[in-house]
Amino acid sequence: MAGHYDDKRAACIEALRYVQGHYRWVSDRHLAEVAALLDMSRADLDGVATYYNLIFRRPVGEHVIFLCDSISCWVMGREAVNAHLCKRLGIQPGETSKDGAYTLLPIVCIGHCDHAPAMLLDDELHGDLDAVRIDTILGIQP
Repeated sequence: MAGHYDDKRAACIEALRYVQGHYRWVSDRHLAEVAALLDMSRADLDGVATYYNLIFRRPVGEHVIFLCDSISCWVMGREAVNAHLCKRLGIQPGETSKDGAYTLLPIVCIGHCDHAPAMLLDDELHGDLDAVRIDTILGIQP
């Protein structure tokens, strides 16, 4: 992977995503290994990893829900959607459900403002959210 770049440090995001694809998150050990392979300091690579909100530096659930935190989503009912997700999953934003199935995370605008409020469930975009739609998406009976 690093061979595709003039400077192998340029492969850092791709390398972090590769690790995350296998382990679902990037542990300190994996971060150190990738940093060594790319001739980067651990601190520099950690700075990259923590800058991008799609790189997880701690374990996450089997499914990650990113709830949009943009002004459009707030105006269109994000608070109610957040409250419903928290109630249904038994967690608060930033937490993972006890069964390890879901992690709920806020994310800055996901660009689906015309269908606010919106969320990403893994890599799938969902908009026009309300309690009924959320239950349907998650396969939860009301």
